[in-house]
Amino acid sequence: MVFPLGWILDHAALPIQYRAIVEVAKLGDALPASYANTPYFHRHAIEIAVRQSYDGTWNNAMLSLPSKGGADGIGSVTAVRRLLECGWDKDSPAVYQARRSLFRLLAEDEDPAQLYEYQPKPGKTLEPEVASHYRQLLREAAGSTLAQAGFESDPRVRGVARRALERMMDYLASPLAQKPWVRAGNQQVLAAEASPPSLYALQMLAHMPLFRSEHYTAMETLYEYLTRPLPRQESIQIVGKKMLPVPLLVLGDMLPHRNAVDADIPMALAWLETMARLGFLRRNDNWSKLFERFVDDCGRDGIWHPHKGLSTPKTANPFVWPFFPLEQHAAGEDRWTDVTFRIGMIARLSGRPVEMV
Repeated sequence: MVFPLGWILDHAALPIQYRAIVEVAKLGDALPASYANTPYFHRHAIEIAVRQSYDGTWNNAMLSLPSKGGADGIGSVTAVRRLLECGWDKDSPAVYQARRSLFRLLAEDEDPAQLYEYQPKPGKTLEPEVASHYRQLLREAAGSTLAQAGFESDPRVRGVARRALERMMDYLASPLAQKPWVRAGNQQVLAAEASPPSLYALQMLAHMPLFRSEHYTAMETLYEYLTRPLPRQESIQIVGKKMLPVPLLVLGDMLPHRNAVDADIPMALAWLETMARLGFLRRNDNWSKLFERFVDDCGRDGIWHPHKGLSTPKTANPFVWPFFPLEQHAAGEDRWTDVTFRIGMIARLSGRPVEMV
């Protein structure tokens, strides 16, 4: 496929320019060492970094999203994921300071403060099952962020990845994986014992190629699960005495057809990139065809344009916020830089030949 590197350099934000050169074009070795500083001049990333607290966290939260159009209220996992997507290194000051709190989340620590935004309000208590549910979510989110930062070989990251994979395999090997739903009132919800993979667990494994090769059989089982039809039931699970929304749990193929792509283009790109990193994209005909549609929409110049309208793709999926958009200006040709860059990235990750123009 054709990748418009020259156009990217003329129109895209600094993080997209940098990552296009280093990760898509693979020209990093041909550039001066000072070019590695390029992502640190991106204003939005700087705004996130300067809001970091003295203890290395943001807003005593982990997964919360910022207010619209800014960085206020952002959680630590969300902030670090965003900085990594902007091209910041794991040893850059803000990411370095955040690592301590993220690594601590990997431990089986029942300190109430380690629940962050999920802590009960003063005078209230959480059911043990609910607290355990949130701790697992935070551990996998922290593990995925540290894996993306390049800590695959760290025994703490490998430990949380191993426990997550074992939990998934136990679930997929059980009869519950075929019928995980129970009736609660007038709706079908996930049984309390159901333990499908989360988007964070998939992202963690996607950034751990050596770990995946050591657990080849489990990865094959996971691939088969991810190609199952997505159920129509809402993502709600019984946790203790509560019924909690679990939108981050993956219950099957999240990109089964073109309508799913058109409904949420950023999420579709995030899914395709994750599947490419896992090595699953090339072997799945349907996902490959959906990616080919993105490539076809790029035209001869390699620049992507939407099928309908001229507005920038948007998403309401909280998992995707750190990923898209990296471009802060939604005017003119800048509107298409994020999608164009991601298409090139997915092509490179999936082993396709990429021609620079």
